[in-house]
Amino acid sequence: MRMTIGLFAHVDAGKTTFAEQLLYHAGSIRSRGRVDHKDAYLDSHEIERARGITVFADQAQLSYKDSAYDLIDTPGHVDFSPEMERAILAMDYAIVIVSAAEGVQGHTETVWQLLRKHRVPTFFFINKTDRVGADAEAALDEIRLQLTPDAVPVMDSFAHGIVGEPLRERMAERDEALLEAYLAGRDDPAYWLEALRGLVREGRLFPCASGSALQDIGVAEFLELLHGLTTAAYDKEAPFAGRVTKIRHDPSGVRLTFIKMLAGTLRIRDELTYESGGKRQEEKVTRLLAFNGSRSHALEQAEAGELIAVTGLSAVEAGQGLGACRDKPAYEMAPTLQTKVAFPETLHVKDVLSAFRMLHAEDPSLNVVWEESLQEIHVHVMGLIQLEVLGHVARERFGLDVSFGPPEILYKETIRSAVTGYGHFEPLRHYAEVHLRLEPGERGSGIAFESACHPNEFSIGHQNLVKTHLYEREHRGLLTGMPVTDLRITLLRGAAHKEHTHGGDFREAAFRALRQGLEKAENVLLEPFYTFKIKVGLDELGRVLSDIQRASGQFDPPQTTDAHAVVTGRAPVATFLNYAAELASFTHGRGAIRCVFGGYDECLNAPEVIERKGYRKDADPLYTSSSIFCAKGSGYAVPWDEAEAKMHLL
Repeated sequence: MRMTIGLFAHVDAGKTTFAEQLLYHAGSIRSRGRVDHKDAYLDSHEIERARGITVFADQAQLSYKDSAYDLIDTPGHVDFSPEMERAILAMDYAIVIVSAAEGVQGHTETVWQLLRKHRVPTFFFINKTDRVGADAEAALDEIRLQLTPDAVPVMDSFAHGIVGEPLRERMAERDEALLEAYLAGRDDPAYWLEALRGLVREGRLFPCASGSALQDIGVAEFLELLHGLTTAAYDKEAPFAGRVTKIRHDPSGVRLTFIKMLAGTLRIRDELTYESGGKRQEEKVTRLLAFNGSRSHALEQAEAGELIAVTGLSAVEAGQGLGACRDKPAYEMAPTLQTKVAFPETLHVKDVLSAFRMLHAEDPSLNVVWEESLQEIHVHVMGLIQLEVLGHVARERFGLDVSFGPPEILYKETIRSAVTGYGHFEPLRHYAEVHLRLEPGERGSGIAFESACHPNEFSIGHQNLVKTHLYEREHRGLLTGMPVTDLRITLLRGAAHKEHTHGGDFREAAFRALRQGLEKAENVLLEPFYTFKIKVGLDELGRVLSDIQRASGQFDPPQTTDAHAVVTGRAPVATFLNYAAELASFTHGRGAIRCVFGGYDECLNAPEVIERKGYRKDADPLYTSSSIFCAKGSGYAVPWDEAEAKMHLL
């Protein structure tokens, strides 16, 4: 039975070099590549080798003794955090690489929080112990202080499946039953080995080892540790269940859906049912593939525990559950910037849009949108490095010479109090009317829908149509034209005609009802915030606190030691976006900062942003608040503030 192991680290901690050594010691590769030599096995994409960083979460297979693994090397740069977070969904275990020279860094903490959120059992490897200034003990202390006190060094007390006395003592500190066994002097190697596996699997103990991947010190011993302490419990006989981990396209454009097999088996020509865009899809698996680096081979069937790719699924999304697995997790790593795609007039916009929609399927966080009124393609991004990679990918894969406009803050909008919106669509031989109650939702809740209609008054089929249409696209707010969020929508009433109502009529009526409700509401502009953690010397603390206040941020009481101070807090992305570079400058590289997306809140300079955006709500042809009524055989528009009095259901 296969297990999936993920590798995580801050940039330059030696993660990819460590992966090369693991693959070499397991016999999966004959020679070890290096990032600086641009021949690393898992950094197979040209952009990765050119920049010396991991961009895509690619996988390799390795076997060691009686264990088989899929190894995933995840991106270490913050700009590719969404790719990293999606990869976590496939993992049975994780290995976090920490540099013995730099210790715990900003991205390491981000990785750790995500692994704990998804409850992935984790090993630590303190790397680069051969470096000048390296201090493995200090790095372990940082792991215990900043990540978890349950990181335990195991290499001196675990070998060939035997748990030594010092390790048994540490285990006993974390479990009452083990404490009793330890005090009773129980000396059963199988008992202590299984207990150690259980503590690791349950996330109650995190084994820690150290060495140098570059010098091949400690890696073989770590592989033995991994083999001894990882276990899998998948049910091959259960009904099929799987999780989509990523979408890719092969060189000929065929869509590849990567699936972590959670239960059962999957065979060629099996039919899978899933939801996409509010619609039920039924499609057959046409091919099964196992990937090892950039190479693949065909399979007849796949079993629980395996990480495979299939063809034949046209609309499934990354993160989506299949078969008996029905849920779709919410992601924490979200872009806070947007930009437009610029391209020469010699390129046809349909070709560019088609390419970027393919990239959107592979990375849903891009949120590719065609802005009809501006005749522009807009994408959401994490940062400038991601834009460089996007441009390279567009040239390499699609032959498109594109560039990007300056990234702008991605604002959103919501409402402050409840209103009812009315929408009517009745041109000749069409008819639909929809009434919606709009209420502000909790921060970060997105768009939620429910129906208060009785099926005898408005059929379930028509209610589902309204719901489907409301979810099929983002809805623009009235202040800046940015997406509406944190909104609870309740369908109050609806009406149809036996002969003249078509499915698209409810789209028109529902969109107009939502927009008409926004016209009556008190609209609120939201901006993204960072949650930050800054570590500096005591003499630099005053400057940092002053900078945070200047950036309209908030901070908790600083935590101080004899030499350092740690400040945590929250600040708007707009004012804090470039603070990492400023901090590095005045601390001469000694300061450390971790910024992660901390959700949206009310914009602190809303009037200024609204004026700068210059959105004209009445000049947006795709988002109208007027309703269409029929008189004397033809339709006519009624402004939003007059439409309510003409509704048929009032």
